[in-house]
Amino acid sequence: MEYVSTRGGAGVVDFEGALFSGYAPDGGLFMPQHIPSLDGDTLRRWSRLSYRELVKELCSLFITAELVPRSTLNDLIDRAFSRFRHKDVVHLSRLKDGLNVLELWHGVTYAFKDLSLSCTGQFLQYFLEKKQKHVTILVGTSGDTGSSAIESVRGQKNMDIFVLLPKGFCTQIQELQMTTVIEDNVHVFAAHGNSDEIDEPIKELFADVDFAGKYNLMSLNSVNWSRIMVQIAHHFYAYFQCAPSLDTTPLPMVEIVVPTGGGGNITAGCIAQKMGLPIRLVAVVNSNDIIHRTVQHGDFSLSESVKATLASAMDIQEPYNMERILWLLSGSDSHLTKTLMERFSVSKSLKLPEDLHRKLSETLHSCSASDEDIVRAMQRCWKENCYPLCPHSAVAAHYHYLQTDSTPRCCLAPASAAKFQDALLRAGLVPQLPPEITALMAMETRSTPLEQGQDWTQTLREWIEATAQRRGIAGQGVTQT
Repeated sequence: MEYVSTRGGAGVVDFEGALFSGYAPDGGLFMPQHIPSLDGDTLRRWSRLSYRELVKELCSLFITAELVPRSTLNDLIDRAFSRFRHKDVVHLSRLKDGLNVLELWHGVTYAFKDLSLSCTGQFLQYFLEKKQKHVTILVGTSGDTGSSAIESVRGQKNMDIFVLLPKGFCTQIQELQMTTVIEDNVHVFAAHGNSDEIDEPIKELFADVDFAGKYNLMSLNSVNWSRIMVQIAHHFYAYFQCAPSLDTTPLPMVEIVVPTGGGGNITAGCIAQKMGLPIRLVAVVNSNDIIHRTVQHGDFSLSESVKATLASAMDIQEPYNMERILWLLSGSDSHLTKTLMERFSVSKSLKLPEDLHRKLSETLHSCSASDEDIVRAMQRCWKENCYPLCPHSAVAAHYHYLQTDSTPRCCLAPASAAKFQDALLRAGLVPQLPPEITALMAMETRSTPLEQGQDWTQTLREWIEATAQRRGIAGQGVTQT
């Protein structure tokens, strides 16, 4: 299994090469050169597997045994899920009115990103220990990615992580889950800007090829292929849990409803679909609706500004994983993908070619939800089930409540409601906080402010250089002394 850039100018790499990259050197994103195809018998066999075993099977398709022996891969994944609170790692709640909610948030930070990042952290550690290397991880977060990434690498001597959070755009709990981690290798920056603005300095540092090479920069955002790979399992597990029977030919269709921000989870769904999983995908967004407009009208264009919503982790205007989806649907046409993304980079406005838009609208359905829609979905779910939804999960439930057909459907739930007290109060619900979250309120915090008007790229550059010098690795590439 080899990986290529969506823009076609980076050459071929193996899984290790894709893992240790952020953006590809040509500005694209890494994707498998070939997507494995699964037949009905394989799907029926896999339907009996646990979530943990599904992750192992899927990862083994994308990571060669020569690179990571299968027994080692299994051990790494078992280790990754060892801190999850639920014995099954994820859990399906079957609620009234056909609402199926797949809880992806039983990890340390109560968010779905714990699933992919715990595995990715283990993969990183495996390769770093083998080669005695050091990496510098750059992460921009709209809420949950930062804390999950921090938890996956905290305390590791061969990794330093630099996290930029958008001050005032995260919930208090999300921010505390990052700023209370007092570890020598964890560096948190509270930027006075939105999610898209904090991505800019990260892109600039990756674009500086000499700097990125000298300090071995990498990303744990969903630009990293490893994140997408693990998330493919969500869709297989959701399908197997919600399909009425696998004894029929063809296999039944299940609709998977995916709360969508940066587009990593919906990209994983598109790959699962390409592998032969009979699912209908629905990308559900909040008022920051660029993906909805792209699916409906082929209009991949920025709005005037990012709107702050109750579903704050989805307050994103530039869903970078859309590049992967366009590449996939164009038949791996890297020239077209490069042309489209470079055009978007300049104008921030793009009208998809008619044929590509048609393929996109055949692959994805979409729906947007206002804050009022989110509140109503949270209230209805609580009234009917005494089940609290986080505002992101409520975007998916909103779509479900609009439907009148009997299609089997699964709504992916990316986070625990406990992390979003303001949204719960807005819906007239009483937050119930787990003791681990309550304890955050009394803990010491540490972060560095990034003010408007300050050169964030230069500030990050200086911090990375100073940290490397302190570690004794400056100017030595990636080899740790």
